[in-house]
Amino acid sequence: MHQNINRLSDRIIAGERISESDALALCDVTGTALHTLFSAASRIKERFVGNNVFLCSIINAKSGRCPENCSFCAQSAHHKTDTTVYPLVDEEKIVFCAKEAEQNGSGCYGIVTSGTSIGKGEELARICRAVQRIRRETRILPSCSLGIIDLATATALKEAGVETYHHNLETSRSFFPSVCTTHDYEQDVETVRVARQAGMKVCCGGIFGLGETARQRVELALTLRELAVDSVPLNFLNPIEGTQLAEANNITPLECLHTIAIFRLILPDRRISVCGGREHNLRELQSWIFMAGASGTMIGNYLTTTGRAPEQDWQMLKDLELNVASCCE
Repeated sequence: MHQNINRLSDRIIAGERISESDALALCDVTGTALHTLFSAASRIKERFVGNNVFLCSIINAKSGRCPENCSFCAQSAHHKTDTTVYPLVDEEKIVFCAKEAEQNGSGCYGIVTSGTSIGKGEELARICRAVQRIRRETRILPSCSLGIIDLATATALKEAGVETYHHNLETSRSFFPSVCTTHDYEQDVETVRVARQAGMKVCCGGIFGLGETARQRVELALTLRELAVDSVPLNFLNPIEGTQLAEANNITPLECLHTIAIFRLILPDRRISVCGGREHNLRELQSWIFMAGASGTMIGNYLTTTGRAPEQDWQMLKDLELNVASCCE
């Protein structure tokens, strides 16, 4: 197995795309061969995206009362959780948090709203005004995650200065009906296409530990490759009381790292960031994400859960002797 992994990584570095059967074979890697896989993923990352680490931050700009029934989500109106509910925050708050994210070293700042989509009136206008100010008053690159959007909305965001549109597929097409039944998977795929059509970069990934199989994780990675997304956030379930998956315990620290490495081999030249759930799921192995092929992480808090203090993550990066990419890289 060690030799097979090394031969496969040589093929990838030579410019070859691995096949579905190659990727599925990687799911069976165990024991010391996992370390060979991590080494291969790290080598591929260095070859295609370098060793700089890309940091991002988000603001939960509109929280709760989402009509979608995603099984993992604390903001779904279908669940009874302690998540704070509030409407879209004001422009000043969005801009202030962007400046704070820049001070913490983030190169990308995501404005995230709950709900199926953003309102096309004042809500969209407020976000566009905030984005314009972020462009004028900071060096951080603004992104938005506003749910399912059409081309008119995507175009408005692009014209305001949005660099990247973030819209996760969450899981594979085959597993999606077990996660959400209030909208169709194809609507999410079409949003990715629309964002790209409007000229924005696309950040699109998923969340693991929902009960999906290793094969379905590979299925998601292959879909992202087909869609040619620019960056891939990998999240791991942090079970929230009141959601359908409150008692879930479906993924181990080594599984998380295994998943990161497989995504790197399937998507060798994409930015791959580890975001929500890393503290809960990786525990003492958080620093290993970069050895397993990740090229970035989220710093600060997540949507409804608390992240580590930025100082802790900066110390981790310092201990690993990793350089953080500037805002414009």
